[in-house]
Order: sequence, then C-alpha cells, then structure tokens
Amino acid sequence: MKKVFAREEYCLGCKLCEVYCVTSHSRSKDVVKAHKSEEITPAVIIESGENLSFALQCRHCDDAPCVRACITGAMQKDPETGIVKYDENKCVGCWTCIMTCPYGAVKRDEYNRNIISKCDLCSETGEPACAANCPNNALVYKEQEEEGE
Repeated sequence: MKKVFAREEYCLGCKLCEVYCVTSHSRSKDVVKAHKSEEITPAVIIESGENLSFALQCRHCDDAPCVRACITGAMQKDPETGIVKYDENKCVGCWTCIMTCPYGAVKRDEYNRNIISKCDLCSETGEPACAANCPNNALVYKEQEEEGE
C-alpha cells in the first residue's frame, strides 16, 4: 500500500501541505475560496521545534488502533486499499480514536466539535495533495517498504 512519508530533513515548516489539504477537501477546490469561506480543518499538521519541523498525518496503520477502538464502526480500514476511512454520520463523538492513535494524527475538527479530522490520502483524487504540492519533497507518497529493505 502507498503511504505518505515525512522527510523532516527537507521540511521548512511552510505549511503548504496544510493549505493544499484544505483546498483538496473544499467544495470550491480554489485555494483562496477554500480558506476565506469554508471551514475545513487540515488533516495534516506541521509540528515544529527548535531546528526541526515535519508533517504529521494518519499513518493508516496495518493494525489500526483507532479502528479497533471505535465503538460505532465510524472508523473502518478498507481491506483493498488499506486506507483508514472515517464516516462522520456514524460518529458519536466519544473520541476513543483520538485517545488511541499512537501518533496523535487523529484530532477534533476545529470547526465542528462533534467530528474528527484525519487524513484520507485524498482518496477521491488518487494522490494526496500534501505530497503532490510540497515544494521540497518533504512529503513523499510511495509504497511502504518491507522490513529489512
């Protein structure tokens, strides 16, 4: 399965990944309109420290703790694609997915406190907007390498 991998040595902390994530998930698909008139929480988060920054997003874990913890089935792992999907219509806001994510990549939506925000690998477009638009290739979308490769 293809996943997004962060290469912190190339990340400048510019947050363009966040901008393009919001744009990709907007109704308008326009960068200005998406940020001025739509309320969308980016599913990728830039974490930064003293001399380090990197993008954090859902890892679509093989044995996804968020899926196991979800009491309503709102979190599901697609057996064909491996993508951990979220159905906001099934969510009751118990936040067990947030508490069990070992990476802190599942979070409350900033605008609708009753749902979560997490990366869906831009499954509607086929390529994650964060990786496709990163100017330094700090985010790459590639096949997960097997242990020992």
